[in-house]
Amino acid sequence: MTFTYIVSLQIHLRLPICLPLIHPSLGCNLSRSLEINEICCAVSDGRSLLLSACLVESTEARLLERDVLASRVREVEEENRQIRLQLSQSQGLAAQPVEGNYGNQQWAASLIHVACVCAGHNASRDVVTLVKSILFHRRNPLHFHFITDTVANQILSTLFQSWMVPSVQVSFYDADELKSEVSWIPNKHYSGIYGLMKLTLTKALPSNLSKVIVLDTDITFATDIAELWAIFRKFTEKQVIGLVENQSDWYLGNLWKNHKPWPALGRGFNTGVILLYLERLRRIGWEQMWRLTAERELMSMLSTSLADQDIFNAFIKQNPVLVHQLPCFWNVQLSDHTRSEQCYTEVSDLKVIHWNSPKKLRVKNKHVEFFRNLYLTFLEYDGNLLRRELFGCPSQSWATEELDEDDQCYDFRRERIMVHRVHLYFLQYEYTPTDDGTDVTLVAQLSMDRLQMLEAICKHWEGPISLALYMSDAEAQQFLRYAQASEVLKNRKNVGYHIVYKEGQFYPVNLVRNVALRNVNTPYVFLTDVDFLPVYGLYDYLRKSIVQLDMANTKKALVVPAFETLRYRLSFPKSKAELLSMLDMGTLYTFRYHVWTKGHAPTNYAKWRTATTPYKVEWEADFEPYVVVRRDCPEYDQRFVGFGWNKVSHIIELDAQEYDLIVLPNAFMIHMPHAPSFDISKFRSSPSYRYCLTTLKDEFHQDLSRKYGSAALKYLTAQRNI
Repeated sequence: MTFTYIVSLQIHLRLPICLPLIHPSLGCNLSRSLEINEICCAVSDGRSLLLSACLVESTEARLLERDVLASRVREVEEENRQIRLQLSQSQGLAAQPVEGNYGNQQWAASLIHVACVCAGHNASRDVVTLVKSILFHRRNPLHFHFITDTVANQILSTLFQSWMVPSVQVSFYDADELKSEVSWIPNKHYSGIYGLMKLTLTKALPSNLSKVIVLDTDITFATDIAELWAIFRKFTEKQVIGLVENQSDWYLGNLWKNHKPWPALGRGFNTGVILLYLERLRRIGWEQMWRLTAERELMSMLSTSLADQDIFNAFIKQNPVLVHQLPCFWNVQLSDHTRSEQCYTEVSDLKVIHWNSPKKLRVKNKHVEFFRNLYLTFLEYDGNLLRRELFGCPSQSWATEELDEDDQCYDFRRERIMVHRVHLYFLQYEYTPTDDGTDVTLVAQLSMDRLQMLEAICKHWEGPISLALYMSDAEAQQFLRYAQASEVLKNRKNVGYHIVYKEGQFYPVNLVRNVALRNVNTPYVFLTDVDFLPVYGLYDYLRKSIVQLDMANTKKALVVPAFETLRYRLSFPKSKAELLSMLDMGTLYTFRYHVWTKGHAPTNYAKWRTATTPYKVEWEADFEPYVVVRRDCPEYDQRFVGFGWNKVSHIIELDAQEYDLIVLPNAFMIHMPHAPSFDISKFRSSPSYRYCLTTLKDEFHQDLSRKYGSAALKYLTAQRNI
């Protein structure tokens, strides 16, 4: 039944009104917060109409009284609040027992469950593209169930927590607890033991979960997943599993001489997309049945070639009545020997693309360019756009309600509370800290315009590195291609790359720094900027200094003196003696000597020239050295964005916590020239920018006084004396 809720309003309210998706009594769909004269109504077939198009001459509508409307709005807002509350309560990321009716009855029937097995860094990247394609088309609340290893759990839990997609629940299940169920099965497939995990889903997922769609990570959706979910209703009473026929000749056994595949029904079935009727599977004793099947076939086959798919097919061969064959467009397989072109006539018919070849995007198919473009669309799609609401108002608007939009510095304050999506360990990271407790990680942040510095830093610093990269989705993919093509970067496994996705008007420099700082696994950190190159051998020198200065038992910040060159090509000094010679010749300068001497003057470069032992310096206003500290140091203050005071505030907090500032006599780093950043240009050209920075400084000092008492007054006094 198609119906439209039509209303004419003759009153004006300043407050935004939000209605839930397809409210039972209204049939209205609001995708965002709107003024009352912009209410967007929906019809049940998914089309949406702006209110201005909905208006009709209606005597009844024109006679609506203000108090009647206000009362209705309050009712809807309260119901909306209840839905948001239930959604927020179900957002917990640990695998929790699932309610039998899955919460609110008004939308329980449309909640769709999706399960994926995801392990490692690469699969974690792949699954994000899959999720994007699902979220882009979906109009239903979703519950994702991820069977993960430790790496994928950390990556995906952080991503979903920071993504804040409305009406999405996420649960994680420890793959290590399931390995014993399948580790006895010899498997030649490149997915390894994780390629067998789908066999354990009846045990892994909540016992009261009735149905689930199971997907490989190399899947791209071209339609609403609700269409696939609806096929469960077409199952006969005996059918327990829905699959698409295999689109290669693999199970026919004619691909090459002596090719002997596992038994299968006809061409067999592909398990990249599965409809699992869990309730019925448990009832027929699925766990025992697949085990018996696997044990019997392994007596002659010795191992699986296609992991779980071989066992599923052998099971179906013995029990054909249990399978529901899905139309082939629900799993268009682009494997090496695919015959998928025979399953469709127009690409517009396709529902799901499955990149099930180890070659992935390099497969051969007459429509491969169309498939590749579809995949790349979601690969580089701005994930922030997928935060659109299905139920009520946008999530982030709640956090900004307390801010004054008339405040001249509103945009700065909004940045402080903005939640950015974070994808940890975008590339593979493998590093175990040294056993002596002295290991130190270089910590820095960068954007696309500093990417060229990475290879040089990796050549200068052999120790672990934690980098946070502020990028758009498309830029992150450019970075991935750059890193994979670089001989220097692709061979370094001790560099953690963490993507912080772009959003808002300012560069959230301290937030990005904090992401890099939080994801360090060594006891010490070297806090620097990506446009500095450390002297060769600094990693080993810092580790020795950490021991000599008893960093483990004292509060110290080791200062690495900073210098700069104005030359794009520099013969990098290999020792302090070479550096002093270059200083005397004017090839090098102390950092910011020409424009901002106060930032590094307390380092006392004159003393450093002849120093042979570490020496202590006192904090001074605007001091912003690069330091080595324990990993548990204070984080950067995230109110400071763009240019100005982002490092200064951090050094103030270190001093407030009574860290001793110790200058290292044989350490140095050199700033390499580059074009001015966009943020420094804004600072120099915008009086409003400078005014807001001053305002934020004052508020920082007030917070510092509340946190550290009267001792913090010296920072405010020093600032006023400048």
